[in-house]
Formats: sequence, C-alpha cells, structure tokens
Amino acid sequence: MADKLKIKLSIADRVYPLTINPDQEEGLRKAAKKIEVMIKQFEQSYAVRDKQDVLAMCALQFAAQVEQKTIDKDDDMINVANRLNELNDLLHDHLS
Repeated sequence: MADKLKIKLSIADRVYPLTINPDQEEGLRKAAKKIEVMIKQFEQSYAVRDKQDVLAMCALQFAAQVEQKTIDKDDDMINVANRLNELNDLLHDHLS
C-alpha cells in the first residue's frame, strides 16, 4: 500500500477521496475537470438544476464518445483490410 496515492476529486459539488496508483492521478484529474466543464455546459444550455440529471447526461455523453471511437476504429480496420486485399489482388495479378 506504500506505493498508493490518496487524492480528493471534486465532482458536482461533492468531494470523492480515492486511493490510486500514482500513474492514474493525471488521467483522473483531467477526467474530473472534463466532467465539471460538461456539467457547467449542460446547466447553462438546458437550465437543468438536478445534479443527477446532469451527471446522467455527462455519463451518456462520455459513453457515446467511447462507443463512437470504437465504431470509427472498426470502420478504419475494415477499410484497411479491404485496401490490403485489393493490393494483394493487384500483386497476385501482376505476378501471375
């Protein structure tokens, strides 16, 4: 436990004490900051006062971003595979 770090993160006006690995600190602090920014944007844009609603909207936004990146990555892999197959066919035709 000596290599663990104790930090406190503030999200939606609440403080969350965490015990983490030191290499996680930067990512967690950046994530907490992004959540705070998103909370403010949702509160200003939609006049939402209930923190639970705002946090649910933030969670949905982050989850959607992760899912979209996965979809984009899968699409990229399909495009790369198709292009490699095309190149393979061209090489095969040329060498035959």
